[in-house]
Amino acid sequence: MSKNKLAKFADLNTFGHVIQISYSALINEGFILRGFWNSEFFKNDHPIVLELGCGKGEYTVGLAKLFPNKNFIGIDIKGSRMWSGAKEVHQNELKNSGFVRTNIELLPLFFAPEEVSEIWITFPDPQMRKTRKRLTSMRFISEYCKFLKPGGVIHLKTDSDFFYQYTFATINENKFNLQVNTEDLYSSGMADEILSISTSYEQQWLERGKKIKYLRYIPHDRGLVEPEVDITFDDYRSYGRNQINRDNISTKEN
Repeated sequence: MSKNKLAKFADLNTFGHVIQISYSALINEGFILRGFWNSEFFKNDHPIVLELGCGKGEYTVGLAKLFPNKNFIGIDIKGSRMWSGAKEVHQNELKNSGFVRTNIELLPLFFAPEEVSEIWITFPDPQMRKTRKRLTSMRFISEYCKFLKPGGVIHLKTDSDFFYQYTFATINENKFNLQVNTEDLYSSGMADEILSISTSYEQQWLERGKKIKYLRYIPHDRGLVEPEVDITFDDYRSYGRNQINRDNISTKEN
């Protein structure tokens, strides 16, 4: 592990707003804040909003700044990525924001029934060959419904035509309540200060000329069915770290 990563992990261990718990402790002892996030962590009764696969936490931090009357929690397993958002929360003393380092599959162990009001899924891996790993698959929807309030909303922003079409098909197949749907967010007139919060992945896609899709819907957990649809795979991938670094160096040199 690099010294840079070690330094970031050391920082995370000092942040009171970052939750890290081992799998064995979670299973054997349970999570002390489950059901008590409002009273014990945030010290208020404001709605709780999650950002799943938060990466650097751009949406978690951006939303926390816009909505002091809501509480925001970024979820990711990658501590070195999470550090960026956690550091900004620390520096700006954002009391309505926190982070949990864990796998998304374990979230029902962290949040009690009806404890969460909204979920944001921002630029996830489309997992084109692995349905069960898609963050809007019926496997995950059934898990989210264990802690979402009735009428709880899911927001999806994605560059992926595949992931957009798949999620739209799940909404239709299961008759979820679709509230907003656009295949080109920034040409739709819908890109307000909330939807214009930009992640590092989104910036990459926009620079490559990709259209950003947005869906907002209310799921349920009754008789969930995966749609039987043929969807064309995306013909591109995100840049790897080495490619991004080379591009940055090239830009500086020019």
